[in-house]
Amino acid sequence: MDDKQIVDLYWERNEKAITETAAKYGGYCYSVADNILNNHADAEECVNDTYLSAWNSIPPHRPSVLSTFLGKITRRISIDKWRKSGAEKRGGGQPAVVLDELSECIPDKNSVEHAVDAQILANVINSFVKGLSDKDRHVFLCRYFYLDSVESIAARFGYSQSKVKSMLYRTRQKLRTRLEKEGLE
Repeated sequence: MDDKQIVDLYWERNEKAITETAAKYGGYCYSVADNILNNHADAEECVNDTYLSAWNSIPPHRPSVLSTFLGKITRRISIDKWRKSGAEKRGGGQPAVVLDELSECIPDKNSVEHAVDAQILANVINSFVKGLSDKDRHVFLCRYFYLDSVESIAARFGYSQSKVKSMLYRTRQKLRTRLEKEGLE
């Protein structure tokens, strides 16, 4: 079933929408959640919460790209669950490592100006990511949006781990330079 038909099922409030979503995107949502949580049961719970959230969001929303819509929901729910579980106290895991890498170039979230600069920052980062080459953009998003490990990115794209680390380092340096140029350091 294509995405438009699935979204139409949500609009009709037909419970088959959940079944079709699970069949088509269950693995994808699970992968996003598991990359963040590294816990099978928690990842499954987040995927189920994703289906509920999609059910409650469609309508009024009519997503044009269902996979992206579901991925964002799953990512948000998984990060919230990770934060609530106190993962940092137990050594952090993948999300802590990824967020630490980006902390070098992203402004401090506790500054007074944060609330005002948040939208500007988001616009600059979006523009920066859109300006990257396809391979750099894909690697950057896999690491910093989907929280994939360096090992899984290397395997996915056929790169060595050191190449992926170098690509990420260079991209973070470019992002830092861009943010400094925009006055967002």
